[in-house]
Formats: sequence, C-alpha cells, structure tokens
Amino acid sequence: MRTAVEIFAERLATQTDVADVRTAEAGAFVLVDSRSKEAWDQGHIPGAVHLPTADIPLRAAELIDRHVPVVTYCWGPGCNGATRAALAFAQLGYEVKEMLGGVEYWIREGFPLRTPAGDVAEAPDPQVAPASVACGC
Repeated sequence: MRTAVEIFAERLATQTDVADVRTAEAGAFVLVDSRSKEAWDQGHIPGAVHLPTADIPLRAAELIDRHVPVVTYCWGPGCNGATRAALAFAQLGYEVKEMLGGVEYWIREGFPLRTPAGDVAEAPDPQVAPASVACGC
C-alpha cells in the first residue's frame, strides 16, 4: 500500500500551479497550451507554445526539445485536457508536469493573457489570489 508521502511526492513531481509557473526562471521548462486553435487565438499565456493534445504525438519532436521539461495547461480545473496532454508527452519520454487551474486560474490570479488586442490582465480575484505578492505556501 502506498503511503501519503509517496502519494504527495508523486503529485508534486507531476503537477505545478500557476503561481509557480509565473515565477519560474526563463527556460526552466516549455509551457504548452493544449487547447484548440480557436481557444489559443482567443487568448493564451505569453511565451506558451500552442500544441493541441491530438497533435502531440505527431509534432512534439519538431517543436519541443526532448531535454527540456514541459508544463501543460488547458482551460481550468473542470477540464482534464492538460492531463491528457501531459500523458501524451510522458508516453513520448518527456519530463512533464500539468499546470493546475489552467488558463482560468492564470486569469483569476491577475496574470497577463496574450490576446489579439495585446496583453491584458484583470485584477486578481480576491477569492483565489493571495492579497500579497506571495501566498506563503
């Protein structure tokens, strides 16, 4: 039987959150938006690579260095698209994590979204975003 230590260590090895993605050093990973072209065009996280889940087996090797970790995201916590994308990368041998909360929580925490009108950011949602720069966790 697996212990709580093993379970939580596994979760931290395979998941990250929007705050950690936002504060990560440049080049630490490739951020992959696994949504449709229409969703990407509506708005995406600056610096992300667009690679819909269905295209990962066919195009990952041409777009993403196998030696750089990958972080996947999709719409939000009600969507398992980032999980499916992370699985597709893992099956190809990539080191991969899923970004919890997706683009929904990226926006709700007040981080910028790249849109056809330029980069836009909304005020952080006080129900989900820390009142200070860091939540302390």
